[in-house]
Amino acid sequence: MNLPSFLWLWKIAAWSMGFTIAFYFTLGVSGILMFKYRQEKKPRPQWLRPFHWIIGTIMVILVLLLLSIGLIGTLGYYGSLGHSWHLLAGIIVVSLVLLSAWSSTKIHPTQLWARKFHISVNIGLFLSLLFVGLSGWSVVQKYL
Repeated sequence: MNLPSFLWLWKIAAWSMGFTIAFYFTLGVSGILMFKYRQEKKPRPQWLRPFHWIIGTIMVILVLLLLSIGLIGTLGYYGSLGHSWHLLAGIIVVSLVLLSAWSSTKIHPTQLWARKFHISVNIGLFLSLLFVGLSGWSVVQKYL
């Protein structure tokens, strides 16, 4: 592609990544609150579960936006993919986010595996977000 500048694209990616990390931690806090209410056998606030789902949905959208920006930007700048570990890190993050979203739909008192699986995937997602952040920082340095 013969585009004049990708700086606008990287700005969108930077904001999206920042919001993704903020939403990840917000989801962690709201998930811990749901766990706390469940352990104490107290009714959780009516807003908590929908809030968790909405923030999770927004995070899925942001991660898919980041994937598209990464693919478009890399193809536009280099003409091909696979110039760093960032592609693998990004694919892992996207996969784990989609797996987490899918597993969240399976959480039910009759499916005890789903909640544990959802939490395990999100722990893996924490490590993957670190990996994608570090590899992304090196990619950004190439463009600047």
